[in-house]
Amino acid sequence: MNKLEQLIQQHCPNGVEYKHLWEVTAWDKKFNAVENHKQKKVVKYHYLLANDLKKLSVVYGDIKLLTTNDSELYTTAEMADSKVDEGEVVTIPWGGTANVQYYKGKFITADNRLATSLDTDVLDNKFLFYFMLNKANEIQSYYRGSGIQHPSMAKVLDMQIPLPPLPVQAEIVRILDTFTELTAELTAELTARKKQYEYYRDFLLTFEKTATQSVTDRQRVRWITLGEVCIATSNIKWKETNKSYHYIDLTSVSRDTHAITDVTIVNAKNAPSRAQKLIESDDVIFATTRPTLQRFAFIGDDYTGEVASTGYCVLRADKVNAIPKWVYYCISTTDFYDYVEKNQEGSAYPAISDSKVRAFEIPLPSLDEQARIVEILDKFDTLTTDITAGLPAEIAARQRQYEYYRDKLLTFKEKVA
Repeated sequence: MNKLEQLIQQHCPNGVEYKHLWEVTAWDKKFNAVENHKQKKVVKYHYLLANDLKKLSVVYGDIKLLTTNDSELYTTAEMADSKVDEGEVVTIPWGGTANVQYYKGKFITADNRLATSLDTDVLDNKFLFYFMLNKANEIQSYYRGSGIQHPSMAKVLDMQIPLPPLPVQAEIVRILDTFTELTAELTAELTARKKQYEYYRDFLLTFEKTATQSVTDRQRVRWITLGEVCIATSNIKWKETNKSYHYIDLTSVSRDTHAITDVTIVNAKNAPSRAQKLIESDDVIFATTRPTLQRFAFIGDDYTGEVASTGYCVLRADKVNAIPKWVYYCISTTDFYDYVEKNQEGSAYPAISDSKVRAFEIPLPSLDEQARIVEILDKFDTLTTDITAGLPAEIAARQRQYEYYRDKLLTFKEKVA
């Protein structure tokens, strides 16, 4: 019998009492749709608009800026002026999605709804946080509205929370904190590996443009535009086919892993006007609409013969001079990002033309040297982005394990009166 089981056996062998959130929590304002007796206490806080809040952010601050999304932004007492609050709170955004957060200490908040325990001898605030985090999907279902959605606080406050004795709550919090810390450590390691990867990627793909007889084979390269090393591609002609195709839209490519997800099926009858470009295995696609979002992908065998939005530039290496993956890694560099940023046009939806993309110059060492560098970068890429291998896979496994145990730990038999 583990410690938690012993505590449950000792303190609540016959189950635990359940109460509505309104019975055990105080919130930051009086809600119109909630009866007065359900809000006997209201705790007021200062609020700032999101943009005003972020303007206060400094590197070495010690006062937390509670944005509505997860962030690590802080400010100082001097910059915060008189808008600082202090306490232990659990928050959900007043508009948007149900992002549950916890904080203890000095803070300034954006437009969050803040809850705190009415009596910490009955309900630990961190236990409240884990309960609400576990119920995030249910809380999300209470968000309504055609534009920015807002939560029905009447429904949120009517949610029922189990109230095991404090020693049981404390042990559950300790276990879940341990899971959280382990995941945070892995995530920090992944962030460090990504930075290391980006450094070596840029280093391996950096060559001198003015080669001399004294340079090494690695340095002896010619420079060529993407347009010169890539061959022409075709647009689909819907009038000439009755087939259905997987359609890669601008949002189908992950900005983090560059994997293709959430494709739709299109044909001549339902194809959007932008679904025009035929793609093949080994193609590289780069989103030219809002290009600095860096939506690009390498096309594998599973998408050969499918179609992509005309919002992509399709780069098909001629393979005589360039390995396809070489082209892929060249457009993943900091140099290419900077080039795109300088050459995009438009304010609301900036874009870069296909011709501008193809005008970007890349180094072209021998095919053997390209293959050597690509092999190194493939290994780095797997370690940092592949959700089936390396650190991302371990983080995903830990997260699934954490969510499973969180649900189990917060499920109690209800005590019969």
